[in-house]
This record gives sequence, structure tokens and C-alpha cells, in this order.
Amino acid sequence: MPHRDSVSPVPRQVARAEFDAIFASCSNQGRWGADDERGALNFITVREVASAARLVRDGATIGCGWPLDTTAGPDNPRPALHHMTKLADVHRPGSPDLRTVGDFLGIEFHGDAHSHIDALCHVVYRGSLYNGVPAQGTITSQGARKQAIDIAGSGIVSRGVLLDVPLLRGTRWVRPGEAISPAEFLAAEAAAGTQLRQGDVALLRTGHARRRLEAGPWHAAESKAGLDVAVMPILHERRVAAIGFDGDGEAVPTPVAGVRSPVHAIGIAAMGLHFLDSLLLEDLARACAERRRWQFLFVVAPLRLAGGTGSPVNPIAIL
Repeated sequence: MPHRDSVSPVPRQVARAEFDAIFASCSNQGRWGADDERGALNFITVREVASAARLVRDGATIGCGWPLDTTAGPDNPRPALHHMTKLADVHRPGSPDLRTVGDFLGIEFHGDAHSHIDALCHVVYRGSLYNGVPAQGTITSQGARKQAIDIAGSGIVSRGVLLDVPLLRGTRWVRPGEAISPAEFLAAEAAAGTQLRQGDVALLRTGHARRRLEAGPWHAAESKAGLDVAVMPILHERRVAAIGFDGDGEAVPTPVAGVRSPVHAIGIAAMGLHFLDSLLLEDLARACAERRRWQFLFVVAPLRLAGGTGSPVNPIAIL
């Protein structure tokens, strides 16, 4: 049975010339030198980390990642693999009283079902990665030689700000297919009682996760709520360091002809933003609403995978 909101407003169609102009205006190419691989993470200095740490008041910690999903579904065509490799019925020679158990995990984490972070090498636009690095020769069958996820191996620690669009609207979620305009984005920012600033990790809640929990999974690759590309200059102007979504930031179907993921193209390839996709922001949204406080210490710890295009992740908000 189709969801009652399966018919959604058609998002604003964006001319290719407008997209190209936004891409160029948001480019950080050369900003930190020709060899830079950190991108917007350069906006996080020791000052931003120390300032974010002072936001902790009651010490509540909230995970923002989905439990690993091992069940195939319309938005999870490549479920995580989990099986046991050792059980307690195996005798360990020389240790009759102590036995251990073990397991295996395998995951292709990009997509709509697994919480993950995108490395800067994840997006190639017109043959180039962030900072004008040519993809040819940089991305090989052995992984990425530059801009891989181990660039963030010491973690991303800064102020997180939750922008809760359903709370602003008084709805349960933003309907799939809708694009959040710059005006609504700024209204959500104002409702959070702060303004995004240098080094922040902006978290956009569309209610994607709530819809999935209440109404069940759907073909999210074909229909989801996200940002109008005209929001990206705001993030660029504010010097945001990374951005996270309960979807992936894209309004699908794409409003830009010929560009399947325009927000990723501008955010990653032009701005050098690390994207946190498919987060579970419902617990965090409730905790923020209860406290009337939408800013917090935010900690992301990607796996140190040399050459990796990203990593599974369970970011932690500390209130």
C-alpha cells in the first residue's frame, strides 16, 4: 500500500547554469593550498573544539547512527553481513575454564540504509575530486590515494547544531521529493536559537528516519527530501566544517537535469565537506526539544581505513 504522502510537491527545477554558478561560488579549491586533503575540516581549530566542549551541561550522550541492518529491503539492497566465527563450544587447549566467542562483519556502507560518512574522494565531478585533484590515477582498484577517510582518523570534534525542519513545520516529516529552501533553512536555524559559524557540524533533520520507523522502508533512492542547492552558499559563507542528514541531503528526484546528486557535488567536490548520511536523529531531536537547546558537543570517529571512500559511523552528541 502506498504511503499517504507518496505524491509530493515537485521541487524547484534548477537550471544547469544556476547549478554551475553555485558550484563555482562555493569552491574552496586552493583555499588551503594545492595539496590540501582535509577540505572544510580545516575550519575546525583547537579553538572550535574547546568551545564545543564547554557546551556539555548534563553529560547525556546520544548515538546518531542506525543499528546495523542485516535485512534486505527496498532501501537496503546490500544489507550488512554478520555471522559468528567462533562459539563457546570450542575448547581452547590449555584453558579449560575460559572460552571466547567471535564474529564477522561485512558492509558496503554507502546508500540509504547504513549510517556512514563520505570521504572527500567519494565524489567525482567532471573528472575531478575536491581541490581539482584528477580522479584518474587517484582512485584505483586498491582505493583512494588522496582524500581517503583516514584523513579524519583523529576524529571530527566540534559544535553540532540540529536544524529540525519537521519541528519548525509542526509535521512528522518532510515529504519525500520536497526540497528545503534557503528561507526555510534559515528559519530552522533561527528556531535553533543560534547561527551556524566556523567549524560547526550542521545536522539537518527532515524526519526521514521517523517516517521509516513508523511507515516502513521505501525506495528512498527514488524519492526523498533534501536541500535546495541554493542552501549551499549559506553553508559556504558560514564556514561549516561538515554536514549530516537523516537522509543524505538530496531532494530526489534530482531537480538539476544531468546531475544525480547535486548537493553532494557542490558539498564534497567543490566545498570539501565531509557528509554524514543516513543518520538516526530521532533520539537527538527529542533530547534537544526537551532541553530547548539544539547545540551540543558532537563527536565523529570514522574507522581508520587507508584508501577508504568513507566509513560506517555512529556519531555521538553530548549534551
